Amino acid sequence: MKKTLLIFFAAIFLAGCSTQKKNEVELLLDTQSDLGEGAIWNHKTGELLWVNITGKILNFYNPELKNNKEMFTGQMIGTVVPAESGMVMVALENGFYQFDPETGSKNLIANPEEGIEGNRFNDGKCDPAGRFWAGTMNMNGKKEAGTLYRLDPDSTIHPMIENVSISNGIVWSADATKMYYIDTPTQKVMAWDYDNATGEISNPQTAVEVPSEMGAPDGMTIDADGNIWVALWGGSAVGCWNPETGELLRTIDVPAKNVTSCAFGDEDLGTLYITTARQGTSDEELEKFPHAGGLFKTRPGVKGVEAFFFKGEF
Repeated sequence: MKKTLLIFFAAIFLAGCSTQKKNEVELLLDTQSDLGEGAIWNHKTGELLWVNITGKILNFYNPELKNNKEMFTGQMIGTVVPAESGMVMVALENGFYQFDPETGSKNLIANPEEGIEGNRFNDGKCDPAGRFWAGTMNMNGKKEAGTLYRLDPDSTIHPMIENVSISNGIVWSADATKMYYIDTPTQKVMAWDYDNATGEISNPQTAVEVPSEMGAPDGMTIDADGNIWVALWGGSAVGCWNPETGELLRTIDVPAKNVTSCAFGDEDLGTLYITTARQGTSDEELEKFPHAGGLFKTRPGVKGVEAFFFKGEF
């Protein structure tokens, strides 16, 4: 009887340890990036693409080789997406570019804000039809100075949402009928009706309202169950919400004050990669979070979905 009880309690203990390890956040790269952002998994190359905005660096992290390749972009870089052509598309400070991950050469496709002073591109992703969406923000903190744009594969560009303050996370539902979008200062994730055939959006509704005490919503990804994972700037965490009910399902603590983006990756899409920033972190806070600005990962027990690629060729 005693032996049976010992085995029983040992099993409970090991199960608890396993759960804890599964949700543990691990530091991968102590890059101390000023403004790490834009995480996205390229399932064709087995690499995590991510950026250091103010460092003007595009990163390619290969988890199998444990190697991070840094490429200088020459401008602040808001986000990156893989392209079907094998190139990548980037939203740099002054427009949409095609970027060669082998040579580092870049080709300007469109600059919709030529002549607008003080703005730069920020976060963005591709929709299910292979269009590249990315938005702008004012670098001096001016409110409602930005716009969310849609770059189509034929290189035409369309302003989709105007009067944006800090254009951030964007994802689409599995059935391609909803687009979820974050303008950070609103503290909301908005759900737009989305037409995959045309790329048009309509009827915005509040899907999630993030309490200010949790931090401000930044980058975002979606899992295979349709739940959204939101990086929390100032909140030292990633939050997971059901966008249909607005219910907070869980949070994952991250050892950095400012958490900026997240993306599911690895072969099984079961690893959540998390970018962070040192920007906006005081010396006192850095004592608590010495690895702020690093790249982290965790295994939350759910899987993501494959990222959409840009379908244009130039």
